[in-house]
Amino acid sequence: MRNDLSLAVVFALILVLISSFAIAQQASPTAYPGQQPGWEQNPKNFFITSVGMGKGGDLGGLAAADRHCQTLAVAAGLGNRIFHAYLSTQAANGKPAVNARDRIGNGPWYNVKGVPIAENLSDLHGDTLESARAGNTITKEEALTEKGDQVNGVGDNPDRHDMLTGSKPDGTAYADTADHTCHNWTSSSDGNAQLGHSDRNGFHSMSWNSAHPSRNCSQAGLAESGGAGLFYCFGIN
Repeated sequence: MRNDLSLAVVFALILVLISSFAIAQQASPTAYPGQQPGWEQNPKNFFITSVGMGKGGDLGGLAAADRHCQTLAVAAGLGNRIFHAYLSTQAANGKPAVNARDRIGNGPWYNVKGVPIAENLSDLHGDTLESARAGNTITKEEALTEKGDQVNGVGDNPDRHDMLTGSKPDGTAYADTADHTCHNWTSSSDGNAQLGHSDRNGFHSMSWNSAHPSRNCSQAGLAESGGAGLFYCFGIN
């Protein structure tokens, strides 16, 4: 009788252990190569738009660009956060300039596979020597779309690494009289857009946010220099 009782207890303990292991496995999200410890708690709050808005530099203004970020985020299951486009605007018609870096929260930011992008605004832009050394991980491998895809870069056909930013390297707006923002993201003809290279590669510059100006603001003009009207989206909360 005692032997039967002992076997029953052991069998019950085995069942409990098996059940606990199965529950733990179900609760553990799928891991991706390159993820850091604790990635499952990290917010997925940085991505490149997988598609542009189809009208070159005419995004309909900042608010419409933000909505585009949010729409893509929701479709990808990231709608629990508020996303803003990394875009600057210039002072015009009595309205002050808007700096891209002031629109995106304070970090930290992680791509959609949980890989760290930057700890804070200073590291993102290299504000100090120390933060420049820390840097960010915006590269072809880590600057992914909301779907987790890499964006074509130098050597790919077509090259789509030109990101609309309208920004200087420190993430602030231009203060001169030239147009760096396609008339504050409302023009698909006149003006130019300052562009960054998402793969940190290119003849002009390797800057992720301020490599060179576009040829013009049309969809075709952006494509000619290696772009598709894509831009960065950052979670602000």
